[in-house]
Amino acid sequence: MKRFKSITLTTFAITVVATLCSAGYYVSTKKAELVSIISQNDQVIDLPVNPSTAFKEGEVLAYRLHYGIIDAGVAILEVKPAIMEISGRQVYHVVGNGYSKGTFDWFFKVRDRYETFIDKDAMVPWMFVRRVDEGGVKFSQDYVFNHYTKKVDVGAGEKYDVPVGIQDMLSAFYAARNLDFSEAKEGDVFALNSFIDKELWPVKMRFIGRETIKCEIGTYKCLKFAPIVQKGRVFKSEEDLTVWITDDKNHIPLRAQAKILVGSVKMDITSASNLANESSKVN
Repeated sequence: MKRFKSITLTTFAITVVATLCSAGYYVSTKKAELVSIISQNDQVIDLPVNPSTAFKEGEVLAYRLHYGIIDAGVAILEVKPAIMEISGRQVYHVVGNGYSKGTFDWFFKVRDRYETFIDKDAMVPWMFVRRVDEGGVKFSQDYVFNHYTKKVDVGAGEKYDVPVGIQDMLSAFYAARNLDFSEAKEGDVFALNSFIDKELWPVKMRFIGRETIKCEIGTYKCLKFAPIVQKGRVFKSEEDLTVWITDDKNHIPLRAQAKILVGSVKMDITSASNLANESSKVN
């Protein structure tokens, strides 16, 4: 079985559109590894030119997560203000943090951190960092993406072949926002490939229609999608997850809600700053 063996606060937030070490440590250490990746290839091929139109450096999105009626946690996604320069490539450093709060924090403490380093021109990740601490269970992942050799190095000598344009769990969120939905018709399916837990995972979203919704930061015209998920242990059917994104060039997820086997999970935006484009806010 593929991903969705379990569902967690931060994984839900990042998967939707699809989270405890020092950030400074990652910037310095991982940058050195990225330089090594890019410079040590005998044959360097041209990467696609696909710059972002949906976000820019400095963007911060914050969300509140609910489990049933419980205010369960917070997720914050930040594109760091500084663009990194690595072997002639400009790279976004994106960080996602998720943590439980209130009553939920008493019986299932979550402290997650995800990082991705996305090529500014090609919109593909060079490295993915994952630090998970959930209910006392901890694990780490450091995936190095080499788009010249089409391989992902997951450590301990393990490497996996991947297709052109592969994304990681967090970069897929930003890549999806850059898809063109201007001509979307009800029933259209949009897809991209990601690499999650040593497996290729196709991210697919079915377009449902257009709708205006009210949320904490205002009322917005939205595009409504049903991401196709793995039914079984978490979801009852493939379309038990619904997402609303702004009907503008930012494509910001405003709300996501899911029916799961043991209740329901909902995510609502609480703030959005440093956006790249005008929004579809109506009041």
